[in-house]
Amino acid sequence: MTLPPFTKHYETPERAAGAARHYRWIKEHAKPLRQPALHEIAPASLTFERVEGRSVRPEDLPRMAELLGHAHGAAWRSDLQSASLGTPHQFNDGTPFDDYLGTREIALWRRHEQGYLPNKAALYAMLRLLEETAQGPLAFYKDSNPRNFIITAAGDIVTVDTDDLSLAPMGYDLGKLIATLHLTYGPLTDQAVNTALCAYNTAAGCYGSRLGATNRGRLDDFLALHAVLTAPYVGRNGYRWPLRSHFRGTP
Repeated sequence: MTLPPFTKHYETPERAAGAARHYRWIKEHAKPLRQPALHEIAPASLTFERVEGRSVRPEDLPRMAELLGHAHGAAWRSDLQSASLGTPHQFNDGTPFDDYLGTREIALWRRHEQGYLPNKAALYAMLRLLEETAQGPLAFYKDSNPRNFIITAAGDIVTVDTDDLSLAPMGYDLGKLIATLHLTYGPLTDQAVNTALCAYNTAAGCYGSRLGATNRGRLDDFLALHAVLTAPYVGRNGYRWPLRSHFRGTP
């Protein structure tokens, strides 16, 4: 039986065009990520092949980490070797590819205004941490939360939702996956996190020796940043377990 297609609607034509642009970039430069076929681009919607399956669970983390390592390594080799974490990159059509620092500096200031960072000292600590993590080979961030991957009955992993895409250090989006698995299912064990990091580094290292060098301290830095950046979403989208105080560096 042929499944009916899935249409995602966007608030503006610009958001729809951006998601389509991100989809094409991933298809060209991050080939290890399998995506559903994109059937139609309308002014404010995208229509995709429908994929049935479930979201990512904690037991899928090692396999997901390996997949992200291959995707990030492939993208670095294909398009990101000359990019800078503090400067917007360029898509083929000349549209800016959001940088790592600028967008997150704005987001951290917003979290302070919203009350998730209690004072200026906490804000400045997070801004310093962000600056410290802006080094090393580049990867990309696509918001790797458990809902943005579908695991089919056959065991295939399909990547969905390309609304967000920006530059990021190696390991940052792995941190997002670990953080959101924690938010959804509760704290992960140190062994589970370390196993995932090892799988990620081994896969990324296939594309260059410098790519598989994310250590646990740096991953914990990313987790501390994600704890602040995702704080407004606790209690929504299945996020039931707050991250605050569980990872080093979290205010």
